Order: sequence, then C-alpha cells, then structure tokens
Amino acid sequence: MTDITVPRLFAQILELPAFDYIVRGALVSPFLMSGVVKLLDFTGAMNEVTGLGLKPAGPFAAAVIVAQLGGSLLFLTSRYCWLGAGILAGFTVLATLLAHPFWAFDGPDRGRQTATFFEHLAIVGGLAMAALFVNGRSAPQ
Repeated sequence: MTDITVPRLFAQILELPAFDYIVRGALVSPFLMSGVVKLLDFTGAMNEVTGLGLKPAGPFAAAVIVAQLGGSLLFLTSRYCWLGAGILAGFTVLATLLAHPFWAFDGPDRGRQTATFFEHLAIVGGLAMAALFVNGRSAPQ
C-alpha cells in the first residue's frame, strides 16, 4: 500500500488548533438548535413527541431536550466526547426509527423518507468517527 501525501493547504487546515472544535460544533449544530428551540417552545416539543405516539409527552419531550443539549455539550469536550457521541447516536437511531420508517411509505414519500433515514445514519457515523479521532485514533493507513 502506498502512502498518500495530504496537500500542504489541507494539512495546515487540519492542524489549526480550533479546527477540531469547529468541525465538532458543525456536526452537533442540528442537535443544539433543535434542543434550544424545544426548550423555548416546550409545548411544541410535547406536540412533536405526541405526533410520534410517545406518551406522556412531557417526560419524553424533556428527555429529548436533555439528550440533545447534554449530548452536544459533552461531545464538544475532549474528555467526554465519546459519551456525547454515544448519547447523540443513540438518540438519533431511536428518533430516526420512529420518525422516518421509510418501509411504511409508498411512492415519492418512500424516497424522501429513505433519504432522510440514511442521512441520519451518516450523522451517527460522523459522531462515531469524531469520537474515535478525539480519543486518539488516527486515520486508517
């Protein structure tokens, strides 16, 4: 296997001190924004979980907010990035199974739900990769 040289510009970007936090912040931005919106509009959050068939709505909505905000904050730390990634990944898998069951749709709706399902799966993969790198794993050779 041959070694691949990273072009200098990309190597410099990857070595920027804040790059790690910027990238992880971008990855958790949907969770942070959703958690803040739900916190500010708790009634809307309860309506959202009720729409997924979850009752009682109050405790489920609160759990979603805690998972989204708490998981995001942990993910942004170096020490507990792995835990935040796990919380957000677990939340994403459960929420995706509940909200985007593509197998239950037909026609164009099936295509949209399938795309969303696999986009969320990609986020889970990104969370796992980020946790691996923050905790000392390097890219495969």
